[in-house]
Amino acid sequence: MVSTDKRAVGASTDEPGAAERSGSTAKRQLPSFAIIGVLSTLFYLGLYVAARQVVDPQAANLIALAVSAVANTAANRRFTFGITGSEGALKHQLQGAVAFVIGLALSAGVLALLHYAAPHASKVVEVGGLIVANGLATVVRFLLMKVWVFKD
Repeated sequence: MVSTDKRAVGASTDEPGAAERSGSTAKRQLPSFAIIGVLSTLFYLGLYVAARQVVDPQAANLIALAVSAVANTAANRRFTFGITGSEGALKHQLQGAVAFVIGLALSAGVLALLHYAAPHASKVVEVGGLIVANGLATVVRFLLMKVWVFKD
């Protein structure tokens, strides 16, 4: 079967000099990942604030994170890691689910801690905590995508 996956960036680890190019590849990928990350975070926070109007914080977090994680993985697949075509897309989304679970654990943990420490905290404080958790999850997400999901 002929693969339709096209990788616009990245080097095979079997090629001479691949280790050196891998570092420069990461430098090329980081700006795209950062832009997608900022847009995904804004999308996530917008969904969270909207869902928070009708459901509790944990449910709003789950809804917002689930929707934004699928969009984030698809955007990074295409723009950060240069993979086009539908082959492997489901596999990449399932692997991206690992990053989703880590992000969910971090954000749910922040919300639970906030509820325990300051049960009457404002929604602005909730969103601030979620921004911190999302920042940590973003570092993990990039590493997982770089070395596992979309490895060169």
